Amino acid sequence: MQYLLSLAVLLVTAKSLEWVFERFRIHPIVAHVLTGIILGPFLLGVVSPGPNLKVLANFGLIMMMLYMGLTSNFSAIAQNTRRAVIVASLGVAFSLFFGFVTVIYFGRTVTAALFVGVTLGNTAIEVTSGVLLREKVKRTVSSVLMGAAFADDIIAVYLIGIVTALMHGSLNLSGFIVLTIKIFTFIAFVLLISEYVFKRSRRFYAIIRNANVFFTFTLILTFSLAILADEIGLNQIIGAYLAGLTISRLRERKDPLVVTRIKLNELTDSLKVVLTEFFIPLFFIYVGLMFNPPHGALNPVLILLLYVSAVMGKLIGCSLGSRITGMNWRDSIAVGIGMGGRGSLELAILNFGLAAGIIDRSLFASVVTVSMMCAFTTPLFFGKYLRKFGRSTG
Repeated sequence: MQYLLSLAVLLVTAKSLEWVFERFRIHPIVAHVLTGIILGPFLLGVVSPGPNLKVLANFGLIMMMLYMGLTSNFSAIAQNTRRAVIVASLGVAFSLFFGFVTVIYFGRTVTAALFVGVTLGNTAIEVTSGVLLREKVKRTVSSVLMGAAFADDIIAVYLIGIVTALMHGSLNLSGFIVLTIKIFTFIAFVLLISEYVFKRSRRFYAIIRNANVFFTFTLILTFSLAILADEIGLNQIIGAYLAGLTISRLRERKDPLVVTRIKLNELTDSLKVVLTEFFIPLFFIYVGLMFNPPHGALNPVLILLLYVSAVMGKLIGCSLGSRITGMNWRDSIAVGIGMGGRGSLELAILNFGLAAGIIDRSLFASVVTVSMMCAFTTPLFFGKYLRKFGRSTG
């Protein structure tokens, strides 16, 4: 009974805060994590992160990765591969470097510094898409932002595999090469299936027609790929994300009656209600509950420098990448600002690092704070930049 009461209090508080924050255009992630921080051990101590909540949070994480995959647009990067990959890669590289140097400067281990750099290297595609929904953006800029954010996710999937290997011990050069081959073989295998089964095969219509069968098939595929990823030494969320990405390729089918897209949208809408109102908030609430650094362990200077590293890493790296691929500086800077959001995947990686002992609670709390700050400020910076330099930039 205590568990159900805690669950009810957490969800009601989180959704109430979310409703208030929406009026100020603050991302829901901030409300959810803040709920855990306020009600958890760090402040009020009303709810503790017990095993029951952990199970629900982990399930929510798997479902969140499925949903991220379902809402990804594979064709966005396929049509603009070179630019998207260059922009994403430079953004990850600069953010990783700045984050790594900052953590090393504060006397932490190389492993912890590398882990934080990896965490800060990813752009939250949900924050980027939210920014584009709210602002009128030039098509060139929006297509690069979404393509680069997607490429960023693929890079993050690779880096999560590296982080998972780090959790199980040291990673030497030969092990790194084997792991890299394993990760990209797995990704290529799944994408190959998505190309010839989901995008081209006509035999898949029987599953699509029945909504219940389609939903069940989606869950089976998600957990099958999650288990397969775990069995070959990767992380389960890689499989869950690729399952969603695979099914999302149904949008690319040549279907004159648009039946495929309608059924896919119905599936996404059905999942969205359950996920966004229950499972996904629970994961972020759980992250907030785990926010419990020792008294006096939070270093404001470290948090500030990590925030600057996160913002400047994307601004410099993505702007430079955009400029190299032929965009003008005004559009390039818009891309650099828009890629600054952090969110779900970063918090998932942080949870892994904390559980494995790669980072301690103070560093965990610091990077969670930075992620929330980025999710809050990126839409503000992007909107102000567009208002100052014109919404039809360039």
